[in-house]
Amino acid sequence: MRFASSIALALSLVSAFAIPTKRTVADIEAALQTLTTQVTGLDSAINSFPATGGSLLSALAIHSTAGSVVTTLTSATTAIQATSPVGEADGQTIFGATTALGPVISDALTQIVTKKAAFARSLLGLPVAGIPALVLQDLKSLSAGVAAYSSALAVILPADLVGGSNDLAAQISAAFATAISAYSS
Repeated sequence: MRFASSIALALSLVSAFAIPTKRTVADIEAALQTLTTQVTGLDSAINSFPATGGSLLSALAIHSTAGSVVTTLTSATTAIQATSPVGEADGQTIFGATTALGPVISDALTQIVTKKAAFARSLLGLPVAGIPALVLQDLKSLSAGVAAYSSALAVILPADLVGGSNDLAAQISAAFATAISAYSS
């Protein structure tokens, strides 16, 4: 009898931990606020990186910020995936915050392409091995994170917002493709 009780207890503990944590719209909004802050910071750091004479430390700080954005994208995607489809008002809020990131992401990607030569040279004008490869790695990670986020978002948004969400995802995906192509050559 004790054995059966122990088995029942063990099974109930396993099933309790196997139940996915339900997330709320507030969790998504909190992740989006963090994401907005980080993406804006990344864009500012890229814009501040000089066209000539940039430092290795500045390039590595951009890399670090990109890593933080990827982590937050993953958290936001997880929160979305653990949320049931949302109503119109919540959908508009989430979609609005996501849409507001579009121009910021586009600017960051345009600037990173424009400053490719700067990321390949040090303050003294000497080549800095590995920085362009690091930028390429970051671009690929960010692109994958944005794609996962966009796919998850399309599942929970009201039907009337899915088309706009998909259009935004396509625009950002194209901008990433351009940046990735620039750093791949």
